Amino acid sequence: MSVLEVDARGHRCPVPSLRLRKAMQGQAAGQVVVLLATDPMARIDVPFLMQETGGRVIGIVEEDGVLRLTVETGDGRPD
Repeated sequence: MSVLEVDARGHRCPVPSLRLRKAMQGQAAGQVVVLLATDPMARIDVPFLMQETGGRVIGIVEEDGVLRLTVETGDGRPD
């Protein structure tokens, strides 16, 4: 399974989370998705989204003002 990358740099909340949600739709549980975002709110929004969809945050790294949020899709059911 390849890693999907979603580029939401330059967009403000809620666009990064919405783009991530759209990319996850139809993906099998366990799919790894990387979201690139410059909005600091993504640090808060993405963990909430993952909790809502039964997925998990694997890691959050910030480099040169860009957040790289790595997540794994869930089964669509909240934990």
